[in-house]
Amino acid sequence: MSENLDKSNVNEAGKSKSSDSEQGLEDAVEGADEALQKAIKSDSTSPQRVQRPHSSPPRFVTVEELLETARGVTNMALAHEIVVNGDFQIKPVELPENSLKKRVKDIVHKAFWDCLSAQLSEDPPAYDHAIKLVGEIKETLLSFLLPGHTRLRNQITEVLDLDLIKQEAENGALDISKLAEFIIGMMGTLCAPARDEEVKKLKDIKEIVPLFREIFSVLDLMKVDMANFAISSIRPHLMQQSVEYERKKFQEILERQPNSLDFVTQWLEEASEDLMTQKYKHALPGGKTAAGSEDMPRLSPVAVQNYAYLKLLKWDHLQKPFPETVLMDQSRFHELQLQLEQLTILGAVLLVTFSMAAPGISSQADFAEKLKMIVKILLTDMHLPSFHLKDVLTTIGEKVCLEVSSCLSLCGSSPFTTDKETVLKGQIQAVASPDDPIRRIMESRILTFLETYLASGHQKPLPTVPGGLSPVQRELEEVAIKFARLVNYNKMVFCPYYDAILSKILVRS
Repeated sequence: MSENLDKSNVNEAGKSKSSDSEQGLEDAVEGADEALQKAIKSDSTSPQRVQRPHSSPPRFVTVEELLETARGVTNMALAHEIVVNGDFQIKPVELPENSLKKRVKDIVHKAFWDCLSAQLSEDPPAYDHAIKLVGEIKETLLSFLLPGHTRLRNQITEVLDLDLIKQEAENGALDISKLAEFIIGMMGTLCAPARDEEVKKLKDIKEIVPLFREIFSVLDLMKVDMANFAISSIRPHLMQQSVEYERKKFQEILERQPNSLDFVTQWLEEASEDLMTQKYKHALPGGKTAAGSEDMPRLSPVAVQNYAYLKLLKWDHLQKPFPETVLMDQSRFHELQLQLEQLTILGAVLLVTFSMAAPGISSQADFAEKLKMIVKILLTDMHLPSFHLKDVLTTIGEKVCLEVSSCLSLCGSSPFTTDKETVLKGQIQAVASPDDPIRRIMESRILTFLETYLASGHQKPLPTVPGGLSPVQRELEEVAIKFARLVNYNKMVFCPYYDAILSKILVRS
């Protein structure tokens, strides 16, 4: 169901910083937009507008409105990616071999360089194309300079003076090799250390056309380096202003597309209903409800929000649309979901193994760590289409029994009997079923730990790990910290919207 928020309240919540700071952030993001959009597009999950609730009336929009909305989404996603992903970097675009785009690009480039080669082969040589290339190189080199690089700016402007170069060409006095030498030297001065080798190789190219081609290739790499430098430079500013910036951009989108919170409303409603059902079962014997009872459980907005975030770790990404406010982090939540599924299997296997083995064997840290690493390695490709969990668990059962028998033998304990091996292998294979009791216990305890961590306000030390999860404590805490960071940041940005929606949902509860 769509909720029409009180936009004035939401806007007021987002104005904790000055308009000048917001404008500076917007300029910074839009300035880097052209270089960064390709990377964002390849990594972002596009919203699937299916199964949308139909309470919002249809609204026709113009192409201009759609483009403006798309631009706002791109800028918001860009700022979010830079802030959330500390390792975010631009990478050179590499078109797939034999793709249409690559074939067209190769054909156009070949035609251009063939034309340049033909002009330089004339008698006397024609330098029209070459001078245009020098002009492009000049502008690129100037774009790399910082405001304080006055001396370098003067050098580039003086040596690559296009009017002077044209006069030299007309009088037959142009030394194109000398210009190339200056360009290579300046590239060596301005490039990142990682590009020193590429620039050095340019000095070995003697023919003009191949040299210019390689110069442009290295300049493209230098542009990527400069874009990444810009990202690292604006990241501290983005960290300070990103919450207000993202909220402002989302509000603009919401004003153009009033149904942009439909899936969020649905998500929070489901979380509220599920949580209320759980509380009823605990509050009343046999799970029966008593209408009008004064002892009926009450839900807090924070509890509903935390439970809603936990639901994202059990999401059906193929069949169910992701809530709009967490859409930019869908890939991250999905990755955490996959990690937790692997941890659940790993924890279940270790639990049944240590339960079946001789008392005290699990307390041997070296053995426990070795066994965990063996199982983790065998589960590495768990979420690939070619992975068959049942077959892998059969292999794990065999390997675990060998390791347990070896450990018992070294410790001088009673040998691991054939009957115990058979039972252990069967219990490990049973973990393949989502309905396996041990697997469900592991899953429930993992979610309980995450819920407790969210409710604690992410304070240190972390909550005590539930029983049976000690062997995977380190991995679980790492996931919990990542999860809490995503949740905390999302709450800071979209809390006004959640509060407005939940105030209506909880009144009806």
